[in-house]
Amino acid sequence: MNNFGYSRANDVADAVRQIAADPGAKFIAGGTNLIDLIKEHVARPSRLIDITHLPLAKVEETRDGGLRIGALVPNSDLAHHPQIEARYPLLGSAILAGASQQLRNMASTGGNLLQRTRCLYFYDTTTPCNKREPGSGCSAIHGINRMHAILGTSEHCIATHPSDMCVALSVLEARVLVSGSGGERSIAFADFHRLPGDAPHLDSNLRADEIITAIELPPKGFAKNYTYLKIRDRLSYAFALVSVAAGLELDDETIRDARLALGGVAHKPWRNTAAEAQLRGARATSENFARAADTVLRDARGFGHNDFKIELARRAIVRVLTQAARGTPQSQADKRIR
Repeated sequence: MNNFGYSRANDVADAVRQIAADPGAKFIAGGTNLIDLIKEHVARPSRLIDITHLPLAKVEETRDGGLRIGALVPNSDLAHHPQIEARYPLLGSAILAGASQQLRNMASTGGNLLQRTRCLYFYDTTTPCNKREPGSGCSAIHGINRMHAILGTSEHCIATHPSDMCVALSVLEARVLVSGSGGERSIAFADFHRLPGDAPHLDSNLRADEIITAIELPPKGFAKNYTYLKIRDRLSYAFALVSVAAGLELDDETIRDARLALGGVAHKPWRNTAAEAQLRGARATSENFARAADTVLRDARGFGHNDFKIELARRAIVRVLTQAARGTPQSQADKRIR
């Protein structure tokens, strides 16, 4: 582990000043990802800026009837918050599908958005990786790529974003509130994370001198017809091979509104608005769900070991839409797929 300095931020403005003054510094809250990266010599910060004492750990209602979640709210607290359980159960379900109880107790809401890929080549500093060292190459494309992306890839990177929570936030069309040297701004969740393109080392559109302060949820939470399904190699403490979140609004058997997002398949949570539009006004049938799945996966491409993900994702989308339409969400306690 490299030597680094340590300081504590007194407030958000102080945190911004400190990060702007030291481009090599990193914020630390729960540290559930950053400490691993430091131990593996993937991250080598010059300074850790402790933000755990900032007043960003509240969940509050917004004027328009939505919910504002402070960036330092622990994942466990958020998943079990009464407002989340009642109004945004999709988000709580996705959080409970991730990591372990101990990690969820430590992990922060803002940190969850910024966690980095678990690509084995990214963590192996003896191998080329464009995310870790831009311009060095992507070892995964012709390597062991079973866990890697099938959508939105580039010749420079096929890594996936690891978050479960972010897949649900994509469906809920959350907004990310940030503060930086240039002031405060609100970023649509769809615009927060990036596809790899020719700059895979940039995971998000958060600027170097900015800090996440909160996430805002709109009033609509799909509290009745929703589900989050995570397919993985074991039933706990494993990242998704494919995950799918869905929220539906129904008039009898007709779909009035539909949102659908995938995890484990791309460099960011993957939504396909064409597939969602295709579902709106259609009947909630397996045939229509299969057509929507085909639309989502029309441009999917495997790289050998992960070819199976295309069919797995197709079946998972149909299963998730069926669960959501029936109002029988996937249980995160009893993980048997219904």
